Amino acid sequence: MALHLTAVDGVPIQLRHKASCHCGAVQFELYLPDALQDVRRCDCSLCRRRGAIVASVPLSGIKILTGENVLRLYQFNTNTARHYFCSLCGIYTHHQRRSNPTEYGFNVACLEGINPLKIPDIPTYDGVNHPADRHHDAGRQP
Repeated sequence: MALHLTAVDGVPIQLRHKASCHCGAVQFELYLPDALQDVRRCDCSLCRRRGAIVASVPLSGIKILTGENVLRLYQFNTNTARHYFCSLCGIYTHHQRRSNPTEYGFNVACLEGINPLKIPDIPTYDGVNHPADRHHDAGRQP
């Protein structure tokens, strides 16, 4: 079941909501006409380790305002998803999704004024058993 939110702990989600990494070097704006869409966790190997709560926007829904030069890209496994993080403070900001490459997932904790730990009942997506992995692993030898 997808989780959609217009506010978190009484703080409304803005149409154009500002966001940043921890050190502030990366500043970005999210266009959220339908507020927070598809709020979730994932249990893939990377998401388990970073512990982020994410939501989705179309690729056109993120505008990097400052710090594009300090963003770093990390890819693994199928190299389809493109995970971005601040090279100064290490905070994951967003990623181009492999399950839907026309969308970015973004770190809800980066949103100004939003505490994602106040969001109850966040669904967890099964990233361990992603369909692309079965296809990718099919040619591997045991």
